[in-house]
Amino acid sequence: MALESRKVQKVGYSTLTVSLPSDWVKRKNIKPGDLVFIVPEVDGSLRIMPSDLARREEAEEYIVNADVCDEKRLLERVIVGSYILGRDVIRITSTSRITGECVEEVRGIVQKLIGLGILEETPKNILLQCSIDPTKFKMDLLIRRLALIASTIYSEAMQALLERDKKLALDAIERENEADMMYFLAMRLLVLAQRKKGIAEKIGFDKLVLIPCNCLILQDLEIIADYSEEIAKRVIELEEFDVPLSKKTLERIYHLSELTQTLFQKAVDCIFTEDVKIANSLLEMHEVLEKEFEQAMREMPDVPYLRTIVSTLSKIADKGAVIAKLSINTVLMKSDEQVGKILKIRKHTTLLPIPAKRK
Repeated sequence: MALESRKVQKVGYSTLTVSLPSDWVKRKNIKPGDLVFIVPEVDGSLRIMPSDLARREEAEEYIVNADVCDEKRLLERVIVGSYILGRDVIRITSTSRITGECVEEVRGIVQKLIGLGILEETPKNILLQCSIDPTKFKMDLLIRRLALIASTIYSEAMQALLERDKKLALDAIERENEADMMYFLAMRLLVLAQRKKGIAEKIGFDKLVLIPCNCLILQDLEIIADYSEEIAKRVIELEEFDVPLSKKTLERIYHLSELTQTLFQKAVDCIFTEDVKIANSLLEMHEVLEKEFEQAMREMPDVPYLRTIVSTLSKIADKGAVIAKLSINTVLMKSDEQVGKILKIRKHTTLLPIPAKRK
């Protein structure tokens, strides 16, 4: 839609008004005396909403047809997507009866979505409602929490490999559910923050441009948790097949894992300390670590699952490097005054010469 300009006019002693575009008024069937709602956005703009749309946003019920979700885990993924999109009321329906498999998917995924509960359950209907208050959370705390969970899963998986401890590996796998819960909640808040200025400010965003960076950081941390779970599963397989491993080989892998953990933990710290020099040193460290992983892969004994573990460690190191880059980008997205204090950068306007007119 093309931009339309409108003059601000003064009415009475102090009231300022702007007229509404006539085409829009006709499409929305707005008449004199009707209410419209004005929503402040994070970027300083205003959004005008007809009253029916505003009320629908406040309490809209989303219907999911369980009969269509007849493939494995499709219904579960639709519920997760709806939750992340900020939908508060989700009704799952069937023309005949919701299958037992679908019911199990609903009950299982509800346990992973903080604040979402089953309010009503009949053979043909399941009503879900999210009662969480998004303004009660701070994004920096959620990032720290997810980073801690991912790091704990990682530590347990690597300790399980070093000590050949199957129980510890199972603990790491079980803990991955906590990472999913934190990730889904944080993503839901980011989506809501993009739509509502009040929520954005209360969870810690004064600029919309910071939201994509936080989204990528959360995704990388969740992937680190997933990779760590994969390592734990490979450790269990090593134990089940009773694969012999020398102490020297295990210690070498564990040493690489410690360097990798240092990389992604310090990268997360840089998000909050805003130390671009440390972030830069982590990127240099990652280049050295990449070479060590390449050498380790060449020299690893030909043992089932062992190379997979080393390869997964390398992927985790890659994610740590991405987080370090994002921490630098986050600093650069702040106000000119803040960036100037951190990097001693100041904005300067350069006047380019005007080309001479051709004769």
